[in-house]
Amino acid sequence: MPTVAVSQLKYGERLGDNVTTKMGNTLFHKGRVIQERELEILRAFLISSVNIESKNNNEVEQATEEPKTKETEIIHPFFLEYQKMIKLLKRVFLLANGGQQLPILEIRTGLEALIRHIDAYKVLTFAPKNRNLHEYIYHKSILVSLTSYSLARWAGLPQKDLVQIALAGLLHDIGTSKVDRALLEKKSQLSVEEMDEVKQHTLIGYQILKNMSGINEGVKLTAIQHHEREDGSGYPLGVKSDKIHMYAKIVAIADIYNSMTSERYYKAALSPYVVLEQLLTESFGKVDPTLVQVFMNKATQISNGTLVKLSDNRVGEIIFSDRSHPTRPWVNVNGSIVNLTVERNLFIQDVIGHI
Repeated sequence: MPTVAVSQLKYGERLGDNVTTKMGNTLFHKGRVIQERELEILRAFLISSVNIESKNNNEVEQATEEPKTKETEIIHPFFLEYQKMIKLLKRVFLLANGGQQLPILEIRTGLEALIRHIDAYKVLTFAPKNRNLHEYIYHKSILVSLTSYSLARWAGLPQKDLVQIALAGLLHDIGTSKVDRALLEKKSQLSVEEMDEVKQHTLIGYQILKNMSGINEGVKLTAIQHHEREDGSGYPLGVKSDKIHMYAKIVAIADIYNSMTSERYYKAALSPYVVLEQLLTESFGKVDPTLVQVFMNKATQISNGTLVKLSDNRVGEIIFSDRSHPTRPWVNVNGSIVNLTVERNLFIQDVIGHI
């Protein structure tokens, strides 16, 4: 069983033995296939060399079983349904652009199939595979849908509302189907006139949905209200908290979060933890504070065992989340504990995912 320096590892090679950290924790199990992410983690934990399966063993295994490549990882039903939803949304946006009726039964059936596997969706760490910027609006629509469904469930909303809230998230930006694509994909800041044109997507979206059966009034109102704010500073109508539908309040938080944590034409993606802190501070009075608190507490509960990069570029594993400071967990960096509630100059810059 050859020992290979991490710097010499090639994609597709398979570990011949478990890899452990200096603290004795198992980083990867025997048989793990080396890909880009595995290399990044090995380097982060300063692993100098690993045992790999001999070439002969590899050839025997490859003759008898399908290689475990990145492509075979997406066979999980969640990813299959996600890809189906991307294709469906492309067609839905084209239909909306042409003023044709939307296939709401097909949309609902596809969304319910995706939601059946919602446990595979981790708000802080999920990233769509093979995403390109040209498909940003479709990916964001699905992510907002899943995040809205999760938040509604965490907030204890009735079961009968959950699928409708997911539909509200999925269709909240349907009005962008009639907005000039060049504006949506502009790489520099929009002018005031251009921004006013983009803002019309809320009114257009409501017009598309208002006479549609199979969705309730909350879904229709979300299209026009997801940019309204609690203090009346939003658009298009500037209504305040008591006039904003609950679905729109939930979708607004999901929309802000997923927009800021996604790469866009004019802006790099931000760390989920940075966005959560901004939601708590900068959005005070803008979005529902009770829902934000629920979102922060529940989303960060799943983070123990998550690999993260700190703002000083060190990489470590979250080992404890303080409920009083959900965005500032304790991070194990090569056996040294970094308590972010104390070391306020540091923050989580990037979420790499679970080991």
